[in-house]
Amino acid sequence: MTTPDIQAELANLFGYREFRPYQAEVISATLAGRDSFTIMPTGGGKSLCYQLPARLMDGVCVVVSPLISLMKDQVDAATATGLKAVAFNSASSMAERERARAGLLSGDLDLVYVSPERLAVPEFMDLLQRSRLSFFAIDEAHCISQWGHDFRPDYLELSRLSEIFPDTPLAAFTATATERVRQDIV
Repeated sequence: MTTPDIQAELANLFGYREFRPYQAEVISATLAGRDSFTIMPTGGGKSLCYQLPARLMDGVCVVVSPLISLMKDQVDAATATGLKAVAFNSASSMAERERARAGLLSGDLDLVYVSPERLAVPEFMDLLQRSRLSFFAIDEAHCISQWGHDFRPDYLELSRLSEIFPDTPLAAFTATATERVRQDIV
């Protein structure tokens, strides 16, 4: 994909004429199939860094998000721009989960938002293995370190994604992280 194509999608889909600092580099890394770890301030445009590649790449981007309310906000924002996005969580109705399953298998989604606990469910992992995935986006990646050691241990299991899906890039995003938290995330 050329830079003019990316710029056109940026304008057409999101209504922006230019990228904020570092967005183009992060998006280019994802489009090239490379893993990345991005620290940007709140309001710095982290969501665009995975939503735009999700639109441009073949397959479905799986976004790991810590909170159901955050997933809902992200799905609402993504669908408002024309992206095909769903959440697959405990608050989803059976019909919504079935729509997510069908969208994953058909590749008719751009984004599916899940919790790290959902990725610990063998049936869901089997579903992902039968799906065409573009990449994984770990939103609020500081939770890996801050919550993973005691409160939500499934965050620490996210490292298995690169073993199970070795050809699927991982992109981690957070607004703040101390050096210790950065090392934990990496």
